[in-house]
Amino acid sequence: MSKVIIVGGGAAGMMAAITAARNGNSVLLLEKNEKLGKKIYITGKGRCNLTNAGDNEDLMNSIVTNRKFMYGAFSRFSNYDCMGFFDELGLKFKVERGNRVFPESDKAADVIDCLRRELRRLSVSVEYETRGKKRHYDCDELIVATGGCSYPTTGSTGDGYRFAGELGVRVTDVIPALVPVIAKEEWVKELQGLSLKNIAITVYDGGKEVYSDFGEMMFTHFGVTGPVIL
Repeated sequence: MSKVIIVGGGAAGMMAAITAARNGNSVLLLEKNEKLGKKIYITGKGRCNLTNAGDNEDLMNSIVTNRKFMYGAFSRFSNYDCMGFFDELGLKFKVERGNRVFPESDKAADVIDCLRRELRRLSVSVEYETRGKKRHYDCDELIVATGGCSYPTTGSTGDGYRFAGELGVRVTDVIPALVPVIAKEEWVKELQGLSLKNIAITVYDGGKEVYSDFGEMMFTHFGVTGPVIL
C-alpha cells in the first residue's frame, strides 16, 4: 500500500482520491477552502455541466488549439468513462441540447454529495483550510490538482503554476479563456440584461468564418456574454 497525498479538493482532486483509494492506497486530500468542490457549485449556472455526450470527433473538433495534447487523456478516460463513473456513484443525469450532460436534479450540490459519500466510504482522509499553514507531510506519491487561475474566490488562484515553477517545470504564458466579448458600439449598453435563447452566432476574421455556434447569449454593459460567446 502506498501513501498518496492529493493537493486540491475540486472535481479532479476528489476523483483522483477516489481512484487512488479504490486501488488500495492510503489517501490524504488537502483542501485550502472550508469545503470540497467549491467551484463545482457555480458551474453550469449551479446545475453542473458534467461532461458532453458527443462522440470523440465532436470533442476533438471543439478543442481550439493543440488537440493532440488531449488524445492520451481521452483514450484513458473518455467522456463516456466520466458518465460511467458518476453512474456507479448513483448520480442520475440527463443529456440536453448540444449533448450537454447535467444531473437529473439540476443541482450541482448532488454531484458534490455523491463524490463526498464515496470519499467517506473509502476512508479518504481530508484536511480543510490548509491555506497558509506550514506542516510537513510524508508520502510515496503526490498529485497536484489545484486547477488553473479561473475564479480566485473559489480557490482557483493558480497555485499549481507556482508549484510547478518552483520545482523547475517550465510553465507557458497563461492567457484568459472563457471570456466575454467587449463591443465598441455604444448601443449595446442599452440592451444590458437582455438574454436571448436559441440564437446562432458566427465569428469572422476578415471574410473568413472562424467559428459558429447555437445557444444562449446575453447583453451586458460592455458587450456580450453567455454560453455561445464564452
